[in-house]
Amino acid sequence: MSGHSHWARIKRAKGVTDARRGRAWSKLSRAVIVAARSGGGDPNMNLNLRYAIDAARDANMPKDTIERAIKKGTGELAGGNLEELVFEGYGPGGAAIICVALTDNRNRTAPVIRKAFEMHGGKLATPGAVARMFSKRGVFMISAEKANEDTLTTIALDTGADDVQSLGEVFEMSCDPGVFDKVRAALEAAKIQPESAEVTMVGATSVPLQGREAERMMKLIDALEDDEDTQNVYSNFEISGEDAARLAGG
Repeated sequence: MSGHSHWARIKRAKGVTDARRGRAWSKLSRAVIVAARSGGGDPNMNLNLRYAIDAARDANMPKDTIERAIKKGTGELAGGNLEELVFEGYGPGGAAIICVALTDNRNRTAPVIRKAFEMHGGKLATPGAVARMFSKRGVFMISAEKANEDTLTTIALDTGADDVQSLGEVFEMSCDPGVFDKVRAALEAAKIQPESAEVTMVGATSVPLQGREAERMMKLIDALEDDEDTQNVYSNFEISGEDAARLAGG
């Protein structure tokens, strides 16, 4: 979990979130649209849609906005013509990167993503070359002020979650996507509200970066995330606590 843990910690310290950029609801709406279009509008029958709706609710998206996104995805309303593009590549130091975009114009999006890789020491790879290094995982980030490690470990054992890791001010709990809802329900029953809860992509191994390489990697990821069509960026890099603090501006 190293790569995900370090990236999560840096984003938390920098406050680099889609909400601060004013694009959270737009991206979450797109995720709901695509999930509904590919698997139907019933979250009880469409696991990806349920995850997308949960993420939208966590971001305090209004119920009617979520419902409109579902209807766009099912074709009941116009505006659901979105295509998912997955870009695989490598960043500085050989760290693997997956960039997922949702767009209504691939001819607009693809050149922007390609240019971001080229300008910041990265390169695109052939489809499948990088994806095989990652697997889907459920990840919960929980403030250390809201729970202790013993309580979270007990919840992990009871629900089948795999790991609880301390990152200082927060704990990271990981699980198989199949028990994601069970873990979420157990946290709710214990009155523990995660800072974030998502099904994400986690690298099987991590690539350590330091100094200039770490800085260039952060600039590359920032450039990818700055594009309005980018939905998610995943990487398996790992950096030291010192570099994390420096790059977070701390």
